[in-house]
Amino acid sequence: MRIAHFCDSHPGRSDGVATSVAATVSLLRSAGHEIQVYQPAPLLRGRDEPCGVRSVPVPLRNIRVGLPHFSGMRPVPHVVHVHTPGPVGIGGLRYARAHDLPVVMTWHTDLLAYSAHFMEIQFGAVHAAQRLELGWTMRDYLRLARSGTERRAQLVRLGQEFMDRTSVLIAPSAKTAAGLTEFERLPPVWTVPTSIQLADCPLGRAELRRSLRVPEDAPVVLAVGRATKEKDPALLLASFARLLRRLPNARLVMVGVKQNRLTVIRLARQAGVAHALRLVRPVPHSRMAAYYRMADVLAFASTTDTQGLVLIEAEATGLPVVLADAALAQRPGGAGGRLNAAPDADSFAGALARVLTDPELHREVAEAGRAATDAYSAERYLGHLMAAYQFARQARAEAGQVAASASVGASRAARTAG
Repeated sequence: MRIAHFCDSHPGRSDGVATSVAATVSLLRSAGHEIQVYQPAPLLRGRDEPCGVRSVPVPLRNIRVGLPHFSGMRPVPHVVHVHTPGPVGIGGLRYARAHDLPVVMTWHTDLLAYSAHFMEIQFGAVHAAQRLELGWTMRDYLRLARSGTERRAQLVRLGQEFMDRTSVLIAPSAKTAAGLTEFERLPPVWTVPTSIQLADCPLGRAELRRSLRVPEDAPVVLAVGRATKEKDPALLLASFARLLRRLPNARLVMVGVKQNRLTVIRLARQAGVAHALRLVRPVPHSRMAAYYRMADVLAFASTTDTQGLVLIEAEATGLPVVLADAALAQRPGGAGGRLNAAPDADSFAGALARVLTDPELHREVAEAGRAATDAYSAERYLGHLMAAYQFARQARAEAGQVAASASVGASRAARTAG
């Protein structure tokens, strides 16, 4: 099958969307499918890269804005898979409509939650409304500038336009599927978590700890991902401060911190944990297994994620996870629940402390996580994904037949009336 993927996260970007797309594309190609991937590429080299979309970087942000042009795509794909609602994703929707192709969309990001933290979502909504020719008035656009219910209602209205152009919507978790109730009309929703395969890394636990200046016997709390506001680093640091009262030799290692570093350092000093904090910039995905093996527990403080790929990665390596989002407690494939706590510092710290001080609980949580990732294999994920593609193609074909029949009926009625 030929599938064209459209994603606004550039290759190698340290976020869950780029990681999920890379894993999905690799799996599909290994199964023999013909895959085109349209992602932002450098402005001057974009047209020379296969499927590269020329783009410009956003100053001070690890983001590139694509300048898509897809009119000459060859060969025409069987299915369009849209991963993001930015310029590249919008281009994919427009291309699909122009060529009467089925669209599968993965709802990777909770845009309604993120809109409170990232003003570019409002700018993106303006661009989307214009490119999709929705006929919004100035009053509609002004609603995006007003925080609260007006902005949310306008973003829901825009999201409905995405839904109406989609044959199958993929929710990467049960939490995401349950959060779609604000939309009046939904295409068939398939809950299909991503399966992630971590590359083995020869870097040893002791060697990595030495490079991080972490004592061999120190309990290590690991956090992976951005430290921007929507990931709630304040909750993480406040919880770790309480944990240090019980375990004074503990260390917190935050991997993937590029933006917001000064804010994290300031919060750590205010919480009195700066001496026990280790900040690590984004590392290649091929080295992440070593960081999971080096740690004793993964702390996941975010409540805005739709899936949390780092949870799956940690569990695959046998690292217990504790999260502050009960809605993400269900593991992929329905294989039991994760250990979670309320999103407040005392509760989160208490859950981390229990895992670190109770060897039996540590072992049980680690074994349950590893068993769940083993049960939800890459082959199982691929099977669900291909079924969604086939369903989308069939649904599109049936819709085309209905439209053709209606057109013939209308034509006959017109001739009879004449």
